Amino acid sequence: MLPFSDLRHEFRPMLRLAMPLVLAELAWMSMGIVDSIMAGHLGAAALGAGSLGTMIFYPIVIAGTGMLLGMDTLVAQAHGANNLLEARRSLIAGLWMALALAPVTALPILALMPLLRAAGTNPHVMELLLPYTRALLWGVGCLMFFAAFRRYLQAMDIVKPVMFAVVTANLINVFGNWLLMYGHWGFRAMGLEGSGWSTSFSRLYMALVLMVTVLRHEAQSGGLLFAMSWRPDPARIRQLARLGLPAALQILFEGAVFGIVTVLAATLDEVSLAAHSIAVQVIATTFMVPLGISSAAAVRVGQAVGRKDPRGVAVAGWTALLLSTLFMGTAGIAMAAAPRSIVRCFIADSGVIASGAVLVRMAALFELFDGFQIVSTGALRGLGDTRTPMLAHLVGYWAIGLPVTYVLCYPLHRGVVGIWAGLTAALILIGTILVSAWSRRVAYRPTASSDAR
Repeated sequence: MLPFSDLRHEFRPMLRLAMPLVLAELAWMSMGIVDSIMAGHLGAAALGAGSLGTMIFYPIVIAGTGMLLGMDTLVAQAHGANNLLEARRSLIAGLWMALALAPVTALPILALMPLLRAAGTNPHVMELLLPYTRALLWGVGCLMFFAAFRRYLQAMDIVKPVMFAVVTANLINVFGNWLLMYGHWGFRAMGLEGSGWSTSFSRLYMALVLMVTVLRHEAQSGGLLFAMSWRPDPARIRQLARLGLPAALQILFEGAVFGIVTVLAATLDEVSLAAHSIAVQVIATTFMVPLGISSAAAVRVGQAVGRKDPRGVAVAGWTALLLSTLFMGTAGIAMAAAPRSIVRCFIADSGVIASGAVLVRMAALFELFDGFQIVSTGALRGLGDTRTPMLAHLVGYWAIGLPVTYVLCYPLHRGVVGIWAGLTAALILIGTILVSAWSRRVAYRPTASSDAR
């Protein structure tokens, strides 16, 4: 057991790294909320097409950016070892991978469009969805480069520019929506398609901000990156892919499950679907905080591995878990104590409030474990282990969560409450597995991890 004094000393550097990343995650989430609000002024069809496009676009693209999560491991460990050459090599490999990932993630999205039409999607919705999705796809490459620059910078302890880029991109997105969706200052009113172009422009802006940050950092630190070979390094790219593929699959497993349970909720009555959607929004918002802490944990653990500091590895991971526990525990208490008040922030319908309050109270049961699973995932990634979280999510969600959800929802007629009972069981199991895996790794493997090598 680590003494509390060790954890206390880690609080400040962990918070200094985590807080800008938390704010960046919240700002990222708010961009989608603002797009939905502004699309709502265009009518139900535009709002529906935007929501459908988001549900198709983001799971695939975010899984693509997951392929770059191996940079957390390699760059943080190189930085901890003060090996600047290795850190830059991983950045160059990450940028080549980002370039390759752009078409790989865009093509499946395009391929889904004819399938949606063949499946009988409302023709008016399809008419709006196609140009909106095509506009979004122009920003995929920028998003991949942004992800590569972000992983590199935060692993080097440079996080404020990441926060700045995402927060200010929200302003650009809102202004772009105002110009292009509604047609101001002489621009043609493009409707939902304008939102797609505005989002792509904001992605270009974020990538440029971080690229400039990297270039300025290089100019101030000797310019090693400018003197290196920029030819693709197949061995380094394969190394990143070995780490990134399990992380990408984990994101797909989780995103697919939430998509499936939303489809299940949509087969029930309108009140159940609305209550489910609100509860998902609530937990997604609280989840942004441990998600930022998770990124900080990956960096701090990876840097300690690079320093060959096993005690620092343990202290960084446990401190991140403690911070997550403090926040998610507080959030869980608030959700259990005032679920109706929380749901009332979204809607005034009494039936939805009553049903949503039950789901929010159920979500309070797994808040701690949701934090455990994402922060443990980050800490394990710092060690170079992305396979264990992938397997935990595969077992927890697909072997346990979905079967329990289906049985409770349909054969046992528990409806949306059954859906959330299945999610609760899955998240408690996944959180428990991953904290146990982290505990075993720092107890029995106290030397620098060779998994990423």
